[in-house]
Amino acid sequence: MRNVLISISFIVIFLLIMLPFLGITFGAFEEGPQAFFDALVRPEALHAMKISLIIVVIVTILNAIVGIYVSLEIVRGSWISRWLKPVINALIDLPFAVSPIIVGLMVILIFGPNTAFGTFMEDHNMKIVYAVPGMVLATMFITFPLMVREVVPLLEEIGTQSEEASATLGAGAWRTFIQITWPGIRWGVLYGLILTIARALGEFGSILVVSGNIINQTQTATTLVYQDAEQFHLVAANSVAFVLGLISISILLALEWLKRRSEQLRSH
Repeated sequence: MRNVLISISFIVIFLLIMLPFLGITFGAFEEGPQAFFDALVRPEALHAMKISLIIVVIVTILNAIVGIYVSLEIVRGSWISRWLKPVINALIDLPFAVSPIIVGLMVILIFGPNTAFGTFMEDHNMKIVYAVPGMVLATMFITFPLMVREVVPLLEEIGTQSEEASATLGAGAWRTFIQITWPGIRWGVLYGLILTIARALGEFGSILVVSGNIINQTQTATTLVYQDAEQFHLVAANSVAFVLGLISISILLALEWLKRRSEQLRSH
């Protein structure tokens, strides 16, 4: 039975992950390396990659700052009562349950040009929807739980005794965090950052709704793949998808290396 289950697992992995990626690889190089290279150096492809990079960098930085702070408040915050904590945890996990397309629609309904807030922002030359800020908001909502869910268990594991001792000896909050709290959560923060980068880079549904998919303006790498496939530019679509796939695989391999590295350090 064990061998049967292992075989079924490998078959599922092959059919759902390896086979599609092999198809993308063959599709990307179907017309040779030059066609693959030309698809990646197109102006629209370079711009889409640039927009994706900008979104990933901004979202990752914001998630690191906000995610660590929220994690500290959830675990250490004295204002969170016993009945309020499950509510906050449910709200944090909400992006896992909500469709990304709905997230994009929510951003439009709140910040769209036909709303009072959206009109106010545009009157002050600050466009949110169909611009990078709206894409950042949608992506951050989707990726927000990743950092919190990595850091909170570590904060609960290390407890508060060392932090309380540090405060008793006269260390300020920032010094206590750097010298006591940070060493205990740094690997969780790194995991959260890597997962955030991978998720933000591959986000499609909410970005497609919020961005409007405007060529050379609000198009990301994932929406460019969608457009190329829709217009039957299959080599171009597969080429960009192949690069995104390689980046995602590299990120996941880095995550596995970090996990093994942290386990080795803990064992020593």
